[in-house]
Amino acid sequence: MSEAGRVPSPAAPPEVAAAAPDERKGKEPEREKLPPIVSAGAGAAAGLDRGSKGQISTFSSFISTVNQKKEAAENRSSPTHLVFPNIKNVRDLPPICLDVRQKQRVSIDALPSEMKAPVLSESVLPNQSKTMKDFQEDIEKVKSSGDWKAVHDFYLTTFDSFPELNAAFKKDATASFNTIEDSGINAKFVNAVYDALLNTPQDIQKTVLKGIINSLLREWKGPRTKDDLRAYFILLQNPQFSNTSTYVIHAHLLRQIAALVEADHHFLVHWLKKLSQKRFKQLVERLLQFISLRLFPAKPEEFPPITKCSWWIPSASKVLALLNTANSLVHPPLIPYTDFYNSTLDHIDLMEEYHTWQSFGNSHRFSFCQYPFVISIAAKKIIIQRDSEQQMISIARQSLVDKVSRRQRPDMNMLFLNMKVRRTHLVSDSLDELTRKRADLKKKLKVTFVGEAGLDMGGLTKEWFLLLIRQIFHPDYGMFTYHKDSHCHWFSSFKCDNYSEFRLVGILMGLAVYNSITLDIRFPPCCYKKLLSPPIIPSDQNIPVGICNVTTDDLCQIMPELAHGLSELLSYEGNVEEDFYSTFQVFQEEFGIIKSYNLKPGGDKIPVTNQNRKEYVQLYIDFLLNKSIYKQFAAFYYGFHSVCASNALMLLRPEEVEILVCGSPELDMHALQRSTQYEGYAKTDLTIRYFWDVVLGFPLDLQKKLLHFTTGSDRVPVGGMADLNFKISKNETSTNWLPVAHTCFNQLCLPPYKSKKDLKQKLIIGISNSEGFGLE
Repeated sequence: MSEAGRVPSPAAPPEVAAAAPDERKGKEPEREKLPPIVSAGAGAAAGLDRGSKGQISTFSSFISTVNQKKEAAENRSSPTHLVFPNIKNVRDLPPICLDVRQKQRVSIDALPSEMKAPVLSESVLPNQSKTMKDFQEDIEKVKSSGDWKAVHDFYLTTFDSFPELNAAFKKDATASFNTIEDSGINAKFVNAVYDALLNTPQDIQKTVLKGIINSLLREWKGPRTKDDLRAYFILLQNPQFSNTSTYVIHAHLLRQIAALVEADHHFLVHWLKKLSQKRFKQLVERLLQFISLRLFPAKPEEFPPITKCSWWIPSASKVLALLNTANSLVHPPLIPYTDFYNSTLDHIDLMEEYHTWQSFGNSHRFSFCQYPFVISIAAKKIIIQRDSEQQMISIARQSLVDKVSRRQRPDMNMLFLNMKVRRTHLVSDSLDELTRKRADLKKKLKVTFVGEAGLDMGGLTKEWFLLLIRQIFHPDYGMFTYHKDSHCHWFSSFKCDNYSEFRLVGILMGLAVYNSITLDIRFPPCCYKKLLSPPIIPSDQNIPVGICNVTTDDLCQIMPELAHGLSELLSYEGNVEEDFYSTFQVFQEEFGIIKSYNLKPGGDKIPVTNQNRKEYVQLYIDFLLNKSIYKQFAAFYYGFHSVCASNALMLLRPEEVEILVCGSPELDMHALQRSTQYEGYAKTDLTIRYFWDVVLGFPLDLQKKLLHFTTGSDRVPVGGMADLNFKISKNETSTNWLPVAHTCFNQLCLPPYKSKKDLKQKLIIGISNSEGFGLE
């Protein structure tokens, strides 16, 4: 047995992975015993979403169908119109295996980098004498001679079978390459061959496709060797699969890769993460396009009927999951997680996908919700909002039925979560109201300020959020500590008798998500990771919540100086025990009193040494971000989930929760200009033209200040600038006055300035010197 790395189950979302209990090191925390979001094989692999197994066509009938449709293009020379060669005596490919083991969810960062995996046998390879230099020389000769024979022969031989692929591209045909981190493939040679392929005559490209077909038909019987995996890895990178005319072959390649056993997937994942960023991104885009065009084909006649290839999308999704897992193992990732989003899915029936997932779980039927990394944040917001609306309607309907059953007159107010608060007692009144009306949290929110007339059309609700958040997060209030270096808030570790106000903050965040309010809250990413640990409240109240694996990277997002100091300790080359003279004990000041805490039993007597410093750093970070604030964060966690108790949260990454709560930091002022409404002005008025000339010329920091001044937040809702409903109103006052903002209505009141210089000067003064949230 050789040492080989184990990676998460490929069908798992980016933040989760699979590992068998006997493969784990140490005891997994209880929170990881939740049901997995993604089926590792059953639903996705079987392709039970779009048809039954009996409807799956044979490979030969696919090729026959496509050949008939492409017959007219047989003689075209353009490489973008590829034609399948006629293949005789083709056999059916095997169905995707249905017995892939279901495994428990574990955090990807808890997975050890190297775990034992079975060594795959090596096969005897044919002789291949042509090197990368020889191939490049052949390509150069073609430019002068026009003779493609040598190049044609190379492609004909190389792609004829899996052994030939290995003979051509393996660095050393006799080496076993027992490490999972090295595929043993000459990546530069593979790239050179594929880069040249698309510029070759069509007969060469057809030869390659014919060889791939023969290889796929020939190689599927019996157990896979590492050479087989190398062949799959090489074929997956073929740029010809960007063309729809190759999709039938591509689909069968994806099907065979998806059907591999989990141990084989581990090898592929580790090899995939070694690809260059450019090649990796191209591979992801190719698979996303494959799914999109299968869902919405430009020419439906190009493909077999959807009922006969129901396994295409599940197979592609599973291979995408391999890439997503590979991307998650690299720090920093090869590509942003948003590059896995498939915007085409925004146009399908997302609630049907969600309900399929809810009803059938991770097996029996395919759903894109099994692979949430391909669903965009905009689509996830739609799922969460509609799910919450259905819950709101259900609760409101039940309230109505209860009233009628007791022969009481129905009151429309019973359909809402009605908050009546005094401005002078905002926090205490809000806490009392939310505690009394706990059963109504999922109803539509309406706010009334006592002693003030007016109906809440959305403005009062937003003002309530803004005022409450501003008061709770004020340093003098003592609930949260603001860290200037990281520009974020963190939970105060001070002990208190009642943590209900932390629960209130959690409820506020949940209400904001359910009522589509963007909050100006500055929590570090670690907070949202903890908020999804676990993503649904465990039925056993003894199971700890809000506890997640934390690293120096997490600490750096909150306390960068301390994180830097701990990193220095880890890399210190001298004698740690003698030079630092530290023990496994930390000290914190609470209300002027210094208190000590042992990081482990007897920690005050255990010196920190070169040998145990890693343990010390990990325990210290865990104490700061988990243990010292456990009660505060647990109250916050339960508050948030008392409103957002939805399985839809299992679809989200921590970064996506942050965007739902706080909005996106990506500003598009041109989009804001296109969606802005005007009152008293027309968009062609001189003052408005001056305004947009100035704003579009602002640097990013001033644009953010403008957005914060007018909306109460410098971030953008998930739906983009259009969702802000931004309005510019004419303020019939002296042009000596500064602009005024009504943040509750995202409204800017602009005097009719006569010059661009005057407008710019007044606008900069106004947005740069506004107090708090710019509330009038």
